Amino acid sequence: MNMVKNRLQPIPHLILYMLLATVAMAWGTLPLRAQITVSAPARVSAGENFRLAYTINTQDVEDFRAGNIPSGLEVIAGPYTSQQSSYQMVNGHTSSSSSITFTYTLYADKTGTYTIPAAHARINGRTVASRAVKITVSGHARPNSNGAPQMHQDNDDEAQLRSAGSRISGNDLFIKVSANKRRVHEQEPVLLTYKVYTLVDLTQLEGKMPDLTGFHTQEVPLPQQKSFHMENVNGRNYKAVTWSQYVMYPQMTGRLQIPSIVFKGIVVQQNRSVDPFEAFFNGGSGYVEVKRNIEAPGLTIQVDPLPQRPANFSGGVGRFNISAQLSKTEVKAGDPVTLRVVVGGTGNLKLIRQPEANFPKGFDKYDPKVTDKTKLTANGVEGNMIYDILAVPRNQGRYTIPSVEFCYYDTQANAYRTLRTQSFQLTVGKGDGSTTKASYAAPEDNDIRPIKVGDVKLHPVNDFFFASTTYWLCLLLPLAAFVALLVVFRKRAIDNADIVKMRLKKADKIARRRLKKARQLMLRGRSGEFYDEVLRALWDYAGYKLNMPVEQLSRDNIAENLAARDVDEATIGKFLSALDECEYERYAPGDPSGNMGKTFATAMTAISETEDVMKKTQKKHKS
Repeated sequence: MNMVKNRLQPIPHLILYMLLATVAMAWGTLPLRAQITVSAPARVSAGENFRLAYTINTQDVEDFRAGNIPSGLEVIAGPYTSQQSSYQMVNGHTSSSSSITFTYTLYADKTGTYTIPAAHARINGRTVASRAVKITVSGHARPNSNGAPQMHQDNDDEAQLRSAGSRISGNDLFIKVSANKRRVHEQEPVLLTYKVYTLVDLTQLEGKMPDLTGFHTQEVPLPQQKSFHMENVNGRNYKAVTWSQYVMYPQMTGRLQIPSIVFKGIVVQQNRSVDPFEAFFNGGSGYVEVKRNIEAPGLTIQVDPLPQRPANFSGGVGRFNISAQLSKTEVKAGDPVTLRVVVGGTGNLKLIRQPEANFPKGFDKYDPKVTDKTKLTANGVEGNMIYDILAVPRNQGRYTIPSVEFCYYDTQANAYRTLRTQSFQLTVGKGDGSTTKASYAAPEDNDIRPIKVGDVKLHPVNDFFFASTTYWLCLLLPLAAFVALLVVFRKRAIDNADIVKMRLKKADKIARRRLKKARQLMLRGRSGEFYDEVLRALWDYAGYKLNMPVEQLSRDNIAENLAARDVDEATIGKFLSALDECEYERYAPGDPSGNMGKTFATAMTAISETEDVMKKTQKKHKS
C-alpha cells in the first residue's frame, strides 16, 4: 500500500493540464546553479509534530534522498511533494521559475539536541547537497483534548498554516507597489518595486506586467528562487519578499499611469476535519488549496519636461563623465588612427546620441564602432559606452584634433552640463605611397605638336552632321532620358511620401541586416549580444511590417495584426515561437553554440516565411 501522498493531491484535471503545460514551456530554463534549501524549526517541544521541508530550485530531479533521521525523532508521514512554477512576460521578455519541495512530518519523542544530516539529490548528472539541520527538543508539549500530538507552530519566524475555510483578508496577504521617485524629468529613471507580504502559507504566485504606455521599461534581474524574510508592518511580523523590479524611462511628459495588476496566488490551508490516521493509512489529504487574487495597486508618476534644450544636447539624463584617448600621436599619411571616446556613469546610457568627433580637413572619418559595457541595476543603467572612431589622414603635417563635447541633463543639479575631453596633437609624416606630378621642363613637352598624324579620311562637301539622323537621335535621346527619369523620380517621391509603404519595404531589409550582425556575433561566441540582436531583429521586423510603434508591440498585438493581414495561423505560430525560443534558448542547457544556431535558424525561417506569405497576400489583393 502506498502510504505517501502528495500534499497538494488531489489536483483537478484542468489544473494538472495547466501545470504540465507550464512545466513544458519552462523546460529549457533551468537555474544556473541548482541548490537545496532546508526549512525546519530550531526548537520544538517533546510530544510535538513538526515539518521538515527540502526545496530544490528546479523540477528536473533524478533522485532525492533525505538524511538519516536520528533516534529520538520519528518520521510519521512523508515525503509529500509539491511543485511550483511561474511564467511571466514583460514587454515581450519572458521569464520563468520552478521548484519542487519534499516535506516530512516528524514527531519529537525524546528531549535532546539532534542533527539531521544533509539531504542529497541528483540533478543533471550532478549530486547536490543541502546543509545539515540542528533541532533542539526541550520541555513537553501540552496535549490536545483528543490526546493526539499537536502540530508545532513557529509564531515568530513563519506564517501559520491556517484551517481550511478560514477567511484570508487583505491584511493577511497583500502586495505593496513602490517607486523610488514619484516626480521626475523626462528620461530620468524610476525604480518600480513589487513586494509581497503574507501571514499565510503562499505556495504559488503568478502575475503579468502590462504594457506601460509612455515608458521604456527594463526588468531588473532577481533570483528565480524567492527567499522570504521577516518584516514588521503596523506592529505585525510578515513574511516578505521582493517579487519583481523594473527600471522605467519616461518618454512622455505629464501624469503617466502605472495600472494595477492582479496576481493569481495559491494558499495552502490545513483540513483539520480529516482524521490524521485516516489520512495516513487511507491516502486522504490533510491540506486544501485556496486560490486567491491579489491586486497590486497602480501608481501615478508626474513627468516634468526638460528645460529648453541646448543645440548640442545629447539626450542623456543622469550623471555622466567622458574621456578620450588617441591610439597614436605620430603616423604616416594613409595610416589609420583611432580616437576612443568613453561615456560612463548612471542614466539612460543606451538612449544617448553618439558623441561627435570633428577631425581636421584632409581626414577620412568612418562610422564609430560601439561597445556596450553597461549593466542594469536598481539605480538604472550603469557602466560605459565606448565609441572607437577610425580616421585616416591623407596629407602630411601637424594637426590638432579638437576636444569632444558631451551635453547632458544633470538630475542632481537640475541643470544642463557640458563636458569636454582634451584635445590631441597628431604628427603625420610622409606616406609610403608615391605620387606622380606632370612635368613640363623637357623642351619636347613645350614644343608645337602636330595637328594630325596618319591617314586622313575625307567626307563629301554636302555631308553635314546638322539635320542628319544621328543629329536628331542625339537631340531626342537626352529628352527621352529626361522624361523617363522624371517619371521614375516622381514615382519614387510618391513612394517616399507613403510612410507605411516605405516601412513595409524596409522591414525585411532591416531584419536581415540585424540577422547578419547576429550571425557574426554567433561565430564569435558572444551569446548575450547575439540573443539581443536576434530579438531586436524580430521586434523591428514586426514593428516596421505592421506599422506599429515599439511601445505598442506585444505577442497579442503581433498575432492580431498578422491575422488581420490574412497571414495563416501556422506562420503566425512560427513567428511567435521564434520570439519565445530566443528567450528560452539563452538559458537552455547544453552546447551554447548549438543553442545559438538553433535560435538563428528559427528566427530566419520565421521572418522569411512571414515575408513570403505577406507578399503573396499583397499580390492577391492587387489582382
